[in-house]
Formats: sequence, C-alpha cells, structure tokens
Amino acid sequence: MSAQHEEDDFAPTSTPGYKPGAAKSVDEYANLDAEDESLARWKASLGIVPGVTGTGNGPKVTILSLELASSTLPPGKHLIMNLLNPAEIAGLKKNPITIKEGIEFNVRINFKVNHSIISGVRYMQVVKRAGVKVDKMEQMLGSYGPHPKGEAYTKNFDPEESPSGMLARSGTYNVRSRVVDDDGEVYADWEWTFKIGKEW
Repeated sequence: MSAQHEEDDFAPTSTPGYKPGAAKSVDEYANLDAEDESLARWKASLGIVPGVTGTGNGPKVTILSLELASSTLPPGKHLIMNLLNPAEIAGLKKNPITIKEGIEFNVRINFKVNHSIISGVRYMQVVKRAGVKVDKMEQMLGSYGPHPKGEAYTKNFDPEESPSGMLARSGTYNVRSRVVDDDGEVYADWEWTFKIGKEW
C-alpha cells in the first residue's frame, strides 16, 4: 500500500464553508467581551482566563495516554497506553491487547494543553486487518486552553461495541492512531495492535 493512500485514510472530514479564525493568544481571547458574564464563565470552563498562558515552547498539545474503558473489565484491570513512554509504544505494536468480544467499551484520551487555544483538534484511528481497512474513527476533542491549574484534560468518546464471533476472533487488528488539528499539525501518531478474545 502506498504511503499516499495511507495518508488519505487520515484526511480529516471537513465542514463546507468552515474556515478557522485567525490565531489569538489566550489573553486576547480572555479579554474579548470581558463585560459579558455568561461568556466569561464559558471561557473560564475552557481554561481561558487572563494570565493563564502555559509554556510557550514545544507543541500546543501533549497526548498523555489512551485508555479503553469498559464496565466488563475484571476488577483492577486497566487498558491504558502511556504515550509518553517510547518503549511502551514500541511494545504496543508487537504485543496485541486482548479485547473481549461483543462488549461495550469506550475510548478515553488524556491530554494537556501546553499553550495557546486549541480548536479543531481531533483523534483519528484507522483499523486494518490483513492490510484491509475495516474501520475508521474520527472524534473531535473540542476547544480548550491551558488548564488554569496546569492539569490534564480527559475526553471520553462515544461507546462502541467490539466485534464477536469466530471470524472476529481469528487474526490481529492493526491500528494507527493520530491526533491532528485543523491546520494539519500532528501532535501524536502511533501504531498498536489488538485481538478479539472470549475473555479479557
């Protein structure tokens, strides 16, 4: 498969007529319409408050972890990918995660906004089996500024159901995940594998 075809898999969907506005600093956004109390509360909920600028160096966003969450997981078991650990990321490609068949689960991503306002940032993943694309997911993270206390944000995606049956249980699924913004800036790009089993 060509590299261009693989990049086409990650072409984000676009909304006709939508054009991102000019970039502004956190303080500029915080001071816009400062007399509107309702708008000020909404901006504060996004971390847009005067004087909170974060660190101006490096990427605007750091992706900390990706988690597969399900109420069917055995007590004490967690499926968390630490994306700050290069050795763990390398292991994710070689050692498939086992997902129980026919259960409901959701993807949860933890990230930190280092500086600036982010909007149009989305999580995308393409799932392939034997080289054939079987699923594509694209989820918007939303709009955020640096957290006033420097903390990470968590975004829970809509629940999904894992495949089931003998055919689903045979073989390994290869996943490529990416976090990208409207300008095409890639904040994280990694590969991992999973298989479907009768049990976790």
